[in-house]
Amino acid sequence: MHGTRILQEADRLMTVCNSCRYCEGLCAVFPAMEMRRAFSDGDLNYLANLCHSCGACYTDCQFSPPHEFNVNVPKTLAIARAESYAAYAWPRAFAAAFARNGLVISLVAALSVAAFIFGFAAYNDRAVLYGIHTGPGAFYRLMPHNAMALLFGAAFLYAIVALIMGVRAFWRDIGEPVGMTTDAKSLFQAIRDAGELRYLDGGGVGCFNEDDQPTDRRKLYHHFTFYGFALCFAATCVGTLYHYLLAREAPYAWWDLPVVLGTLGGIGLLIGPIGLLSEKWKRDPVLVDERRMGMDIAFTVMLLLTSITGLGLLLWRDTSAMGPLLALHLGVVFALFVTMPYGKFVHGIYRFVALVRYARERHVTMNGAME
Repeated sequence: MHGTRILQEADRLMTVCNSCRYCEGLCAVFPAMEMRRAFSDGDLNYLANLCHSCGACYTDCQFSPPHEFNVNVPKTLAIARAESYAAYAWPRAFAAAFARNGLVISLVAALSVAAFIFGFAAYNDRAVLYGIHTGPGAFYRLMPHNAMALLFGAAFLYAIVALIMGVRAFWRDIGEPVGMTTDAKSLFQAIRDAGELRYLDGGGVGCFNEDDQPTDRRKLYHHFTFYGFALCFAATCVGTLYHYLLAREAPYAWWDLPVVLGTLGGIGLLIGPIGLLSEKWKRDPVLVDERRMGMDIAFTVMLLLTSITGLGLLLWRDTSAMGPLLALHLGVVFALFVTMPYGKFVHGIYRFVALVRYARERHVTMNGAME
């Protein structure tokens, strides 16, 4: 017996697939499945997060609907994957609320913080809101640096703690077999697989959409999104070093490293999320978990809004629009931080952990076969 209905269904499908093994060359899910004769809840959640939802196995399967076996691995694992986010989230109650109203909660949080910052500035000096401020320290006329650092530092710290607690619960549940510790080789292989999105290609042909024509567009837009996010994070880190080590205050010149990194990252977060949202609408409904589209869309939309408000602030920072744009951008960033542990962001982390586990399992199995 399993903890949920969808895990019971996933067990049934993995049992059918284990007797067929036609799809074993498509991705990591099926070789990992073949290493097991029975499936615990942790095993099934591991396989669900290892799945990249390319849809190739559904298209290739001889038992997919309307066959009586009704084998639909992508959709079943998508539902199990989404339920695993809530199952491992910390605190659990927040995940349940976000799963139902993800986009609404994210937007309300963003607007609430933007309104708070706006009100904070208006309370101190209304002229600051629509004044033209240039040069080092211009941003901090709207809100002092220490207050800004405290607010966003607390939000970021909370997100990190919540993510660590969730990953810890996931890792413990998927279970490390006796004698299998994570080594440097497995970790490097997982980093490589994740960085290349190796298993988001349907075995080499691409992801499937409703027209059954596989493409690599989802892979491309994922790359834009991931590396755009990484560049924006790098820009924030460099800006922090500038402030505390070099005593240089934002905003910086266009050619300064934080601005260059942030601009490139912002462009990536403009192209990537728009592309992902477009591709999401093109996917065959039979492959996706439509009930949780809100949770999926929320994180993508927040990344897009972070890019739009950030680039807008960069373009109009020397005008009277700087105050409102800065308040809105900070509100969106704050909402992005506090909702990270409960939305689609965690899928990248859990998938990476699953890839580490798979790399280690494969390494141990290959060594055992050679001996």
